[in-house]
Amino acid sequence: MKIRNLDLTGNPINAEHQQLGLPPVEEPVSHPGAHPLLQAAVWFVVVVLIALVIFLTGRFFISNQWFGGWQIIGETVSGRDFWTAVMVGFFAQVVDGALGMAYGVTATSFLLATGATPGVASASVHIAEIFTTGVSGISHVKFGNVNKTLFIRLLVPGILGGILGAVLVTQVDGAMFKPYISAYLLLLGIYILSKAFHPLRLRENAPRHVGKLALFGGFVDAAGGGGWGPVVTSTLVSSGNDPRTTIGSVNFAEFFLTLTGAAVFTLLMETNTWPIIVGLVFGGLFAAPFAAVLCKKLHARTLLILVGVLIISISLYNLYRALAA
Repeated sequence: MKIRNLDLTGNPINAEHQQLGLPPVEEPVSHPGAHPLLQAAVWFVVVVLIALVIFLTGRFFISNQWFGGWQIIGETVSGRDFWTAVMVGFFAQVVDGALGMAYGVTATSFLLATGATPGVASASVHIAEIFTTGVSGISHVKFGNVNKTLFIRLLVPGILGGILGAVLVTQVDGAMFKPYISAYLLLLGIYILSKAFHPLRLRENAPRHVGKLALFGGFVDAAGGGGWGPVVTSTLVSSGNDPRTTIGSVNFAEFFLTLTGAAVFTLLMETNTWPIIVGLVFGGLFAAPFAAVLCKKLHARTLLILVGVLIISISLYNLYRALAA
């Protein structure tokens, strides 16, 4: 899961991250208390997560008459889709835990490569991310990583952009839309790879158009299945915002963006993707400690190159398949 306790001091790896324009390595920090608005938002997240677990579990077993539910669970666990999603979720969370971004981009790229449509891939990733971003947001508020003003400026435009992107990707035929999504992911892969060789230079003045950035980031995140972190976080950090509070604020806002997008996908799509969703969640849970170890063992530049090349390769493969069909 995306649990980031950030501190910019005392870690030599942060010097490399600063040169590459990356978020700092995660370390515990102290925080005397949070703003009442943030505390209320945290309680909202907690209630939503608990309610979702109870509702989904109860609905699943009731609709399948209890014993039938256990039979379906057994079939799901033994199915190929579930374990493919577990591996995708595991790898995507390793990438996100090590780099601080690219969970959605990585997971969506792999799901498209396995034959999933853009709508199914994006919906599965967003529904699975409700749980990972929820825990992430709570952690950020607890450790003082959320700037209340920045969080509010990101929240509403990001949600609106997410709704627009979700509506677009569910209303357009998947076969026709897939080349555009693959091209978008290809550009993001090139962008990630470029950061290993062309560091971003921080400017003194903070960005003025946070709302427009959030609107665009929310749109491409829902339409492409990922991009909120690479688009919003990287832009804000490179524009002079404090990396610690920027990452915390962007990730806390991501829960509300993801929750809204997942609701739209659920209303507009009839495809049953629960094996994929559960697999992504389980894979992400098991990947969290491994991601921390990998982050310590490999240099940030090495990770950027590996991830960038991988996403570019997968996107080119998806483009070839889509255009050759």
